[in-house]
Amino acid sequence: MSSSFERYQKRRLISSYFSVVLSIALVLFLLGILGLLVLNAKKVADLFKEQVTVTIYLKDNAKDVEVKQLEKSLALADYVKSTEYISKEQAAESMKAENGEDFMEFLGFNPLQNNIDVNLKADFVTSDKLEELAATALEKGFVEEVRYDKDLVTLMNSRVKKISFWVLLLSAIFTLIAVLLINSSIRLSVYAKRFTIKTMQMVGATKRFIRRPFVWKSIKLGILGAILALVGLGFIVYYVDQAFPELVLRQSPILIGGLFLVIFLLGILITWISTHFATQRFLNLKTDQLY
Repeated sequence: MSSSFERYQKRRLISSYFSVVLSIALVLFLLGILGLLVLNAKKVADLFKEQVTVTIYLKDNAKDVEVKQLEKSLALADYVKSTEYISKEQAAESMKAENGEDFMEFLGFNPLQNNIDVNLKADFVTSDKLEELAATALEKGFVEEVRYDKDLVTLMNSRVKKISFWVLLLSAIFTLIAVLLINSSIRLSVYAKRFTIKTMQMVGATKRFIRRPFVWKSIKLGILGAILALVGLGFIVYYVDQAFPELVLRQSPILIGGLFLVIFLLGILITWISTHFATQRFLNLKTDQLY
């Protein structure tokens, strides 16, 4: 009879540990996914910003040496990501390919202009910086016009700020929820052993001595849950890197490694704090309050 009861208690204990590990793993996994979103939100925003093109149109009488000098000075600027010189012939060929017809047959001449396409680094894609670039380029006598989509830049910067705010707010809310969920699972696990805690206290064990095995056990469960969460995150990172290579996740090992380390430490920290306070609560209760 006692053997059967012991087996039942052992199965119940294993089931309790399994549910704690699973809940920790799921919560940390969701936190990791949110962390990936936060880390890559800037990358996605930067990717869109760097697609904004500033087109510098050149006069027909512009000398090759002047054009090359301008292109070189732009390429060397710390705020420029890339430059590309496009001749009027190249522009005509591109337009012909897009429209499927040769417009020069109707006009009899090429009305397009030689130009330099400039893409700025994401941090410099602001209205002020673009205006400064345009003003500097127009000082050159061989530059006829500078064009870029002002409304798009203004709208993009405004939306990026709003999205960043809401992502950070949601991150804080989900982190709080994660802590509460893990804390709830740990408290239920400790609750099942409340009579053992009180018995040890009644025979003279100190609070620190009683807490120690519970804390260590919870830390081990937290480590196991964190490892399971990190394995799942590893698969997600690999899939996202394959599906969206433009995010270049593999080229950010420090950020990804930092996120993994934070998730691992959270698994330890949250379980340690939750177990400490859960055991302390039952240690402070009177025996008749345990029922």
